[in-house]
This record gives sequence, C-alpha cells and structure tokens, in this order.
Amino acid sequence: MTTSTVTELADGYRPNRTLPLRVELARQIKRRRTLAMAAVLALLPFVLAIAFAIGGDPSSRSGRVTLMDTATASGANFAATCLFVSAGFLLVIPVALFCGDTVASEAGWSSLRYLLAAPVPRARLLRSKLTVALGLSLAAIVLLPVVALAVGTAAYGWGPLEIPTGGALSAGAATQRLLVVIAYVFLSQLVTAGLAFWLSTKTDNPLGAVGGAVFLTIVGNVLDAVTALGHWRDFLPAHWQFAWADVIQPQPEWSGMIQGTSVSVAYALVLFALAFRGFSRKDVVS
Repeated sequence: MTTSTVTELADGYRPNRTLPLRVELARQIKRRRTLAMAAVLALLPFVLAIAFAIGGDPSSRSGRVTLMDTATASGANFAATCLFVSAGFLLVIPVALFCGDTVASEAGWSSLRYLLAAPVPRARLLRSKLTVALGLSLAAIVLLPVVALAVGTAAYGWGPLEIPTGGALSAGAATQRLLVVIAYVFLSQLVTAGLAFWLSTKTDNPLGAVGGAVFLTIVGNVLDAVTALGHWRDFLPAHWQFAWADVIQPQPEWSGMIQGTSVSVAYALVLFALAFRGFSRKDVVS
C-alpha cells in the first residue's frame, strides 16, 4: 500500500506530524552510544588535568610557546587547550557517529521500512533524523569545553586567557571568544556530518557509514599536509580547521574563519542534498 493510498484511507493523517523531533530525540538520547560518547567527552578534561598534575606544568619547546604551554594558566586556557587537542580528531568521532548511525542503524535493525510504511514521508524522516543528529553533534562539541572550563577553573583558577604570542584576554572576553570558537568548530565539522549522513543513506551498515566518514576526514587532513598542493589546499575543509586560533588574539582576525565556514558549509550542503536525492529514489527493503 503506497503512502498516497494510506493518506486517502486514513482520516486525520497528517504527514507533517509523523516522527516528531521530540520522539526521535528521546530515542537517540537513550541509546548506549550516545551515553558512552558523552562520558568520553566529559572525562577527557579530567584526564588532561590529571596528566598535568602528574607531569607538572607544561613548558615551552625550543623557545616556542604554544597554546598547550599555557594550558594551566587559567580555566579559560585549559578549555582552549582541550578544544585544540580534540578538534582535529576526537570531535570528529561523535559527529560521524550521530550522523552516520542514524539512518543506517534503522536499516540494520530492519525497522526503516516499517517507519516508511507508517507512513512517514521520506523527506520528513531524513529531516527529523538529520536535525536530531546535528543537535547531538552540537551538544557533544559544547560539552567538552564546558566541562573543561569547569575543571580548569577548579584546578587553575578563574582568570584571563594568556595568549601564547603575548598579551591576555580578560575572563569575560575569553568566554565570549570561546563561544565563537565552539560555533566555528561545529560549522567546520559539517563536512564530516554531511559525509556520514550521505553514507548512512547508502548502506545498511552503521559502522561502514561512521568509519567511512572518519576515514575520508583523515584523508582530507593528510592531503592538507601535502604542501606541494599549494593553493589547492584552500579548497580542503581540513585546511581551515584551526582558523579559530586567529580569534584568540587581542585583535581577532576573521578572514580565515570566514573562508573555512564557506568551504565547510558548501561541501555540507552538497552532501546533504545528495543524501536526500538518493534516499528519495532508494528501494528500501530492510
């Protein structure tokens, strides 16, 4: 029985009321992988704080001071350091997990066809799942620096953010800049989200979708390290992933973040469009 037939037979059927966001959100939050990922991200600041306590305060190497060397200067420095060490890879994992697992897991459980037979329109199903996946990804990216700021403040005190190149930002200004950094990190991860979501609509294997997105993200990082590519690297999202460091300066520089956001959003929109287009024509048998 097709969706149009059911619509004609079922009184009160409203396509825009199927699979509400609150239902999908509750389903995803209760899953073990969501709870496990939240625990890992919340524990990372404690692990770093313990490492600093055991190994002592970080010191500069070869006379060059980096953000890592100022990690114990204040809670703001510690939060910025946690973002610095995790943005390149660790934060890729929850984004790939939430966006790559969402549709493929339903197919793997053989429940996807029953959702569509409910009937939930395909476009609405994808919108609901993508919205919740992006929301959980943002929550994961926010969770890490929030816990890090609390842990860092308890361990090293509330104070200005010391800039490795010299100078400092007041605690209030540092908090505002960290909010900007969090927003940019989320936008830069949209490429991974797009890859994972597109692959999730192509396979019934959640691990394949998640692993594929992580692998392609790593490939992008490797290509960005190939200096022989020259200006071609400007088209790689990985090239701009640490552009947020320009904001943690007395006089912030926005050009890198603007270019990085443009590249990431452009790639993500294409990948999301491919996911919706391919899924609308897909023969769902699981």
